[in-house]
Amino acid sequence: MSSIIKSSAPVTPNQSVSKAFATIMAHNYDFILAWEDKARNWEDIEGVHQMRVAIRRLRSALSLFRLAIPKEASKPWADEMRWIVGELGLARDLDVFIDEGLTHAAPHLPLPGAEGLDRVARVRRARAYQEQVEPMLESKRYRQFKEGFHDWYAHRRWEGTVEKQRKPRNLQDGKLVPFARALLDKQERQVLQVGSNVDRNDAAAMHQLRIECKKLRYAAEFFRPLFNGMDSFIAHMKGIQDLLGLMNDVSVTRHLLDTILAEESDHQILVYAGGLIGWRTCDFFHSLSRFDGYWNEFTEARHPWWKSGALIESLELEPVAT
Repeated sequence: MSSIIKSSAPVTPNQSVSKAFATIMAHNYDFILAWEDKARNWEDIEGVHQMRVAIRRLRSALSLFRLAIPKEASKPWADEMRWIVGELGLARDLDVFIDEGLTHAAPHLPLPGAEGLDRVARVRRARAYQEQVEPMLESKRYRQFKEGFHDWYAHRRWEGTVEKQRKPRNLQDGKLVPFARALLDKQERQVLQVGSNVDRNDAAAMHQLRIECKKLRYAAEFFRPLFNGMDSFIAHMKGIQDLLGLMNDVSVTRHLLDTILAEESDHQILVYAGGLIGWRTCDFFHSLSRFDGYWNEFTEARHPWWKSGALIESLELEPVAT
């Protein structure tokens, strides 16, 4: 796996908000290009995975910075990124299902049908790469996205779209550190608002918590070079994120099996698929007992962007949209 995955965009305290935003865009765009060739087939499943991660980071940045970079300037790119993630989605879900889900389940499910399900999944994965991933990467639409998006961030085209909008322009020209502090504080409050007293049996509420946690994680990574101790803060988020990720995996597996087995009649394969869903669901509910411990670890973590227990400066930021 490339070391680039663990690196943060090289933002610096002396940058303006607009310059830092362009730096984050460039870093993640380069990451897309670095994995593009490997995404064309499943010999290295990190290709599709890392492309999707980079796109999701970009989409989160567009959302998190939206007071400085208005939605009307970023929406065309957000729409294209949503399309790209969608075209990569089935291939990635099948990669995870084959290389992780089936492998992990094998010792726990002494049922016939495992080999048959694996075979069906691999056939469907080949189709996903051939009919969705490869055509998307070769398409005119994707090529135009790359060319246009590169031009947009390289020349900071958003600056020309807000000349008559005083607040966004002032934020763009403003100092990065106070903006980052306020943004991180606001997103953390979003997590606390959704997660405090969350109904753990409410799948929609737990999914929303997962989204807000992921945005906070991305924001922490974006601004990691600005504050000492950010790696420790991110580490304190790992438990709750892993638990919420397991919940998402169960949901994805269920829908994935509905898709790939829609026309399957082999009884053993269908029985094994049912056993797999049951085992993964049981695993999640067993892990759910650790929610309080993970949540407390997160809420008690030190905030590296605070100084002397309080924010140095604050911005009037609106709630971050999902």
